[in-house]
Amino acid sequence: MEGKTSPLVLVVDDSNTNVVLLEAILNDKGYEIETALNAKEAFAIMEVKVPDLILLDLLMPKINGYDFLQQVKENEKTRDIPVIIVSAVTEAENIRKTFDMGAVDFIKKPIDIQDLIEKVSKTLNI
Repeated sequence: MEGKTSPLVLVVDDSNTNVVLLEAILNDKGYEIETALNAKEAFAIMEVKVPDLILLDLLMPKINGYDFLQQVKENEKTRDIPVIIVSAVTEAENIRKTFDMGAVDFIKKPIDIQDLIEKVSKTLNI
């Protein structure tokens, strides 16, 4: 990653514990992290800077992960940002739905740290 800035990963999860965990793991790997505890915060961040990757929880208050994903994919400015779902909702039908909506990968909670690191670096081609 010489000579260029670290990839920016936006973590969107209503659980502070998960946000802190993901931030710690990814910071340790040299990624720049922005965090949002809900979709509204995430959209506000994306107005200012466009992330290279979004890690998205599905179960959130007000605007859930599905609605957020749909809005990201419908917006010309954000539609090409890869989204990895990080969720405890692991029924095959839910996972399929997120892929149909444009998610590039799915990480089950509780998070396997090695799995997370591999999927993030694969998605960002690092």
